[in-house]
Amino acid sequence: MNGGVNGVALTVFIFFFLAVTVMGFLAARWRRSESDSLDEWGLGGRSFGTWITWFLLGGDLYTAYTFVAVPAAIYAAGASGFFAVPYTILVYPLIFTFLPRLWSVSHKHGYVTTSDFVRGRFGSKGLSLAVAITGILATMPYIALQLVGIQAVLDVMGVGGGENTNWFVKDLPLLIAFGVLAAYTYSSGLRAPALIAFVKDGLIYLVILVAIIYIPIKLGGFDDIFAAAGKKFEQLNPKTGQPIGALAPGEAGHWTYATLALGSALALFMYPHSITATLSSKSRNVIRRNTTILPLYSLMLGLLALLGFMAIAAGIKVQNGQLAIPQLFEDMFPDWFTGVAFAAIGIGALVPAAIMSIAAANLFTRNIYKDFIKPDATPAQETKVSKLVSLLVKVGALVFVLTMDKTVAINFQLLGGIWILQSMPALVGGLFTRWFHRWALLAGWAVGMVYGTLAAYGVASPTQAHFGGSSKEIPGIGEIGYIGLTAFVMNVVVTVVLTFVLNAVKAPAGVDETSPGDYTADAGDEGVQQDLPVVGAGGH
Repeated sequence: MNGGVNGVALTVFIFFFLAVTVMGFLAARWRRSESDSLDEWGLGGRSFGTWITWFLLGGDLYTAYTFVAVPAAIYAAGASGFFAVPYTILVYPLIFTFLPRLWSVSHKHGYVTTSDFVRGRFGSKGLSLAVAITGILATMPYIALQLVGIQAVLDVMGVGGGENTNWFVKDLPLLIAFGVLAAYTYSSGLRAPALIAFVKDGLIYLVILVAIIYIPIKLGGFDDIFAAAGKKFEQLNPKTGQPIGALAPGEAGHWTYATLALGSALALFMYPHSITATLSSKSRNVIRRNTTILPLYSLMLGLLALLGFMAIAAGIKVQNGQLAIPQLFEDMFPDWFTGVAFAAIGIGALVPAAIMSIAAANLFTRNIYKDFIKPDATPAQETKVSKLVSLLVKVGALVFVLTMDKTVAINFQLLGGIWILQSMPALVGGLFTRWFHRWALLAGWAVGMVYGTLAAYGVASPTQAHFGGSSKEIPGIGEIGYIGLTAFVMNVVVTVVLTFVLNAVKAPAGVDETSPGDYTADAGDEGVQQDLPVVGAGGH
């Protein structure tokens, strides 16, 4: 790592950071409504069209963590890190089947969160609370990782001093970035990240296109890059006696690779921030169009992943793999374009962190505060509480980053993925059928959460005794697979079996406040459109 501060890169970084800060505060006046409801602050008035939604979802799903961690995984272990590419391809046909239905029923009933829908569909505040708590728990470490991404860039630029510097001076740049993020999110709500996402995605596409052309030219072409990567991965790990990686996953890793890709695809749109961005759109057709054009981001992700091999060929040596790509940029690019690349990563952290904190705050406000603490809360009170909670969520993430080892933050994010997947039977299942019993869904959720947490706790890594990864032997099969998918299968089995039992004994099923036409309605359209049938809608 270069000594001292990269002044040119820092100047360019600050320029873009100030520009998006101004945009963040100006966003409060963008498409402004006089309403003081949570719809306005937390969902941007449900008014975003195709392109705004596309940039918002892209800014939401492809984060600074993605920019840093995906190529870092390939830098460390090889092609196993490419699992992120197929899972983002798998996810779009999946969401095409259920997101338009979720948008329609949410628009019809004014649902702001997934828990709102679960409560209305199954008539169960307990199940709704479980989904809300899961969403908040899974989102917190995700926000923390965005701050880790900013910190990685600041470290490579030499800002804040070395490890022996006073903690306040060392972390002051991160504290400033946090303060700015908190201020404009509080002021502008979802409109701020929606507006900034245009700049963020534009910068990321620019940096990746330049990197994929410019860096290979400097390194002698892709033949030399892959040769250097292959040579590194052939080296043996002294602790295991096995190669440290591979240019293609070996047969022993196929189950891990496949289950991780599939489980991650199922989990991605269970996250509250994904749903928040979805519900902010103005029609169900906006959602359908987005599922057809979002794969453009998968192309970008595939190119981004190749940076991991380039970092190997460039001879990048870092103790923390998360610094590999920022260091590659500093070593390869002219200083001014290094600043542009760092700005792309930094802003790539601000956009999703804002959406995530808003989504977590909406869950607390609607499904904990309003359901259990103040049922008669006015729309203005809901908005005020959500604004305050969004600040608290970011403070919690900041404390997490400043007080814990960065690898712990990453592993807790992996645990969050295991957790959030357990909300899928209630959410997606509920969009198509009322057959599942609310108590069975709650029991299945509990089994999935307990198994997933305990299994992850038992996974060790070279750096920590617990929560060292997200893969473990699949019971009954003997292959190593993604813990989240195993927990999900257990969840579904328990839900199905108990539903048969509870329906047989005629246990109270709760009141369904939705009707079949709600799942196909569009904005301003009271008619019913052709879509997949809702089995048992309005039943029980």
